[in-house]
Amino acid sequence: MSASSIRCLCLALALIGGSHSVAAPAPDSSACDAGGRWLSFAGERLRTAAPGVVIAEAAAKDVVLLGEQHDLEDHHRWQLQVLAALHAQRPDLVIGFEMFPRRVQPVLDRWVDGQLSAQEFFAQVEWEKVWNFPPQIYLPLFEFARINRIPLLALNVDQKLTRAIAEKGWNGIPLAEREGVGRAASPPAAYREFLRSVHREHVEARTWAPGGADADASPGFENFLDSQLAWDRAMAEVLARRTVAGERGERPLLVGVMGSGHIRFGHGVPHQLRDLGVRSVASLLPVTGRDECQSLQRGVADAVFLLPEKPAPAAEPPRLGVSLEDSAGGLRIAQVTAGSLADKSGLRVGDLIVEFAGKPGTSSIGASAAIRRQPPGTWLPLKVERDGSALEIVVRFPVIP
Repeated sequence: MSASSIRCLCLALALIGGSHSVAAPAPDSSACDAGGRWLSFAGERLRTAAPGVVIAEAAAKDVVLLGEQHDLEDHHRWQLQVLAALHAQRPDLVIGFEMFPRRVQPVLDRWVDGQLSAQEFFAQVEWEKVWNFPPQIYLPLFEFARINRIPLLALNVDQKLTRAIAEKGWNGIPLAEREGVGRAASPPAAYREFLRSVHREHVEARTWAPGGADADASPGFENFLDSQLAWDRAMAEVLARRTVAGERGERPLLVGVMGSGHIRFGHGVPHQLRDLGVRSVASLLPVTGRDECQSLQRGVADAVFLLPEKPAPAAEPPRLGVSLEDSAGGLRIAQVTAGSLADKSGLRVGDLIVEFAGKPGTSSIGASAAIRRQPPGTWLPLKVERDGSALEIVVRFPVIP
């Protein structure tokens, strides 16, 4: 599996918001009528839950997992609200973030200690390298921890490890290169099928024709499964280690902030925590709007918070229509969407973008931010290398009526 396939597949998984369990009775439609409230299943039906009860029950656990869709700002606002409520009941809070690999733990410690500005913090954790989403939508969470001197934990491993596992499988990675992560517990069948569907949709549709063969025999799936399980295991291990009681018998409340796909139905990180002996776990998820609410299935989480829908923006931010990979000397185009601005402007898969509007193309996150800031009706000049030749391509963003 190529590096670009792995990158796109992991991003697809990170943004997954759908269910992955056996069919269950639909929730009572009236429970989904209005946002701004907690919901939980009572038997077969989804009902409104009292906020105080949800928070009190979560605060009594050893670990609380807060889900998110990484690119939705309201999900992070909800997380901040929950963190504040949990901290009011359990000041001995410790917050772990999927966004950070373990190697940057000293930077998180310096941030909480007040030694770094926000700009220094994002630079030293190499945010543009380790995460693919705007830092400003996460900053309020980090500021909350700094203001209240709440310890932060780096839960993840380096992307190069998960990519290497996706290419070679768990057994193909030498012990010294596993960053201390142990072998993951075997996944529940439903989680395996969920990951199988993600792999099928985003990779096999282009590279594999099943032809009646065993679905699990497709190229790369077992390695991809190993990669995702190692990802879950790594986060679970960091959380589990901090649940051990201190010298005085005190136990902090561990909160893990991560993509909802790692939490739903107790299949990902909760399953690995149980294998590590941590069974006192609460899973809380945000959902947006009536349609998503009505698709919920029993067992998806201990409770969900229904966020109100918002009017769509008057105009969507500009999109170039490419998938970019950070590469030596620039940004490599891994995919071009047919009919997109990139396609109409003449950009091709394999092109190396060396400059965006006169500035070096050094990071895919920086490039994405520059594109979002591009006003309608303006031109974006690019310098591109293709097959050893230098080209200048101008992307013309349309005027929005």
